[in-house]
Amino acid sequence: MRPNILLVIFIALALGAGFLISQYPPYIVVCAALVLVIFVVSFISVEWGLYILIFSMLLSPEINIGNTTGASLQRGVTLRFEDFLLVLIGFSWFARTAVKKELGLFLKTPLNKAILMYVVVCLMSTGLGIMADRVGPKTGALFVLKYIEYFIVYFMVVNYVRDTDQVRRLLICLFLTCFIMSIYGILQIPGEGRVSAPFEGEGGEPNTFGGYLVFMGAIAGGLFVRTENAKLKSFLPILIFFIIIPLLFTKSRSSYLALIPTLFVVALMFRQRIIITGLMAAVLLLSPIFLPSAVKDRILYTFKQEEFSGQVQIGDIRLDTSTSARIISLKTLLQDYPKHPLLGYGITGHQFIDAQYPKVLIETGFIGLTAFLYLLYSILKIAIAHMKAVKTPLFKGLTIGFLAGYIGLLFHAIGANTFIIVRIMEPFWFFAGIIAVLPTLEQQSEAQTDEPARRTRKLAAATSVSS
Repeated sequence: MRPNILLVIFIALALGAGFLISQYPPYIVVCAALVLVIFVVSFISVEWGLYILIFSMLLSPEINIGNTTGASLQRGVTLRFEDFLLVLIGFSWFARTAVKKELGLFLKTPLNKAILMYVVVCLMSTGLGIMADRVGPKTGALFVLKYIEYFIVYFMVVNYVRDTDQVRRLLICLFLTCFIMSIYGILQIPGEGRVSAPFEGEGGEPNTFGGYLVFMGAIAGGLFVRTENAKLKSFLPILIFFIIIPLLFTKSRSSYLALIPTLFVVALMFRQRIIITGLMAAVLLLSPIFLPSAVKDRILYTFKQEEFSGQVQIGDIRLDTSTSARIISLKTLLQDYPKHPLLGYGITGHQFIDAQYPKVLIETGFIGLTAFLYLLYSILKIAIAHMKAVKTPLFKGLTIGFLAGYIGLLFHAIGANTFIIVRIMEPFWFFAGIIAVLPTLEQQSEAQTDEPARRTRKLAAATSVSS
């Protein structure tokens, strides 16, 4: 029976391929074949699907699918290849869980309630915005779906990871991707522009790349603090060195700000925390002496840019145009917020502001901001709880790094829409999924280790009784 089924499938694929070749250009046929291959691979092995997703996080191009006009907004809708890839892998995951019902779909985790609350508020707010013609339906729907994407990453990882070896393999892929990105960033430095990730459009997105590097550097730093693996211990300083160089040359002030608390959290986790923290403070105080001139100029640019119209002046200090634009947008936001205080204007329903917290407030209102802050609190709570709970050096280092990187991203979000940026959020929620299951993995590992001892005790007891 099985050979007959395979024959039917083969014939159907052959007929489908013949139809596509006769009706569409070659590149569409190639894309369709690639989609089918990725779907089949992800259906057969979730792990391989996750590998594909990891390498696509920063190595995939963006696609602009046009503009949508709302009541108060006109913006381009930009998608990336990993957006389509995640939908494809997610669909294959749903199909796999439907076939193998014992796998489950959404395992219960401490973040489930907070995620559900935030998603529901986003849907309600955006739905009301569409009905009131404040939000373009296509734009609003696509942006909300992008938010949901990140949570799909989280649940896929939570459902898949079952042992320490899987964690190690995923870490290798995540660090390899980061190393490739760091090399790519370093190669851009001689061009004297701002360092950015590939496929970021004409101007690039250095702020995004900086946030990603801060987070991945924190993970590497946390592992370095606690790992007992000699190979990993020797590799991590090299990775951190290659991360720091492009991070400095992103010239991203939000990333510089995020780096400070990240470093101090990692420093506090050393066993010689007082000495390390003191040295860290001394390095930061002396940093103006040895930092590259491009970095110092970028920081001073905030207050010493040439005079242009539209700059905000506070006393004798004149802020640069970028910082001034954020302040002006914030002023407009505070004026408009009382018109829709509870559920806001809807996702993309108000003018753009490059700061996460005010953006959440104006788009989803007080209820949305409350749900968002509850989600942030839940992430912080699980990170601290699991950091205290796990004892395995690898797991302890991962939780320390995640906590440090997360706190850094909270500061990064002051000057960027950090928690909706795909190239930061996909690795973030990937690691969040790993962190969520670490105590369970450790308990399973301990149970497996204790099993031979229990069998030996039972055998000894049985022998003594028989004798």
